Amino acid sequence: MSGIPCTWMRGGTSKGGLFLARDLPADPAERDRLLMRIMGSPDARQIDGMGGGHPLTSKVALVAPAADGAADVDYRFLQVLVDEARVSDAQVCGNMLAAVAPFAIEQGLVAAADGETRVRIRQLNDGSLATATVMTPGGRVTYAGDTAIDGVPGTAAPVLLAFGGRPCLPTGRAADDVAGVEATLIDAGMPLVVLAAADVGLTGGESPAALEADAALKARIEAVRRAAGPLMGLGDVAAMTVPKVALVAPPAGAGTIATRCFIPDRVHAAIGVLAAVSVAAACLLPAGPAVRLARPGTGPVRTLGIEHPSGRLDCRVRLGADGGLAEAGIVRTARKLMEGLVFP
Repeated sequence: MSGIPCTWMRGGTSKGGLFLARDLPADPAERDRLLMRIMGSPDARQIDGMGGGHPLTSKVALVAPAADGAADVDYRFLQVLVDEARVSDAQVCGNMLAAVAPFAIEQGLVAAADGETRVRIRQLNDGSLATATVMTPGGRVTYAGDTAIDGVPGTAAPVLLAFGGRPCLPTGRAADDVAGVEATLIDAGMPLVVLAAADVGLTGGESPAALEADAALKARIEAVRRAAGPLMGLGDVAAMTVPKVALVAPPAGAGTIATRCFIPDRVHAAIGVLAAVSVAAACLLPAGPAVRLARPGTGPVRTLGIEHPSGRLDCRVRLGADGGLAEAGIVRTARKLMEGLVFP
């Protein structure tokens, strides 16, 4: 059996395999079967594969030279479900995005500059563009540094991710009644349903384990999510991993707002980068659960602290002349864990 070249990396608060797209089958069905075999899905422990038994550690990034001059590389994110025989490309992943630029440089897809290197990345899942700035002293990627992010022990070199503002309200409204609950349906970073934790009987400070153990709560959250799908133009989302659902509450510390994020069957130990961008955008709207509870600050450039179960993720936003979100930037880190061959 032939091995497949891959690099295993942590990107932000996620972990998974990075592959050159050319090394995997072009047929999506064949590719997905191969990736499930590599990850060990479906199995709750993923004991016969590389996955870690959790959605955050069962991720794949496919990277290729960009199809045109608008980007340097093309990136497709794939979520390999843990206990289902299914691979989803219905969403993007901003955490794994932090690993894409270092991987692309080390694979020779992008030439490194001395000091730092900017990599323009097209996210094929939704067509959006992002720019990652990677530390490359002496023209080589370094993973060592003194930047810490909540949810990851230790420190590493920073990776700055910048996203063009794309505040999108699918219904054209900042707030909607969805299955009897006030919600903001937004896609500024990824499709997200924003609910006030108090509206579903919570404080917003509950642990992920407590939320996952509450079967009645999970059923209600899922009912809202499925009702939101058609309103967001996503159709029947029963078998999809988007939209996610974020419960928001007043900040417990010095941040802007507190969050608990359903992804959607499990509760995130932190928060996804692009979900954080959507929450930040929701805090800047004229109405809705987030803006009622947030401390968003003032001025055309702001740092919004999105509190989550593992700490806080700071999102730096720049507002346009019309008051809308023009750009959002987040600092992540990445680390290469192994490089070699994986055997399906």
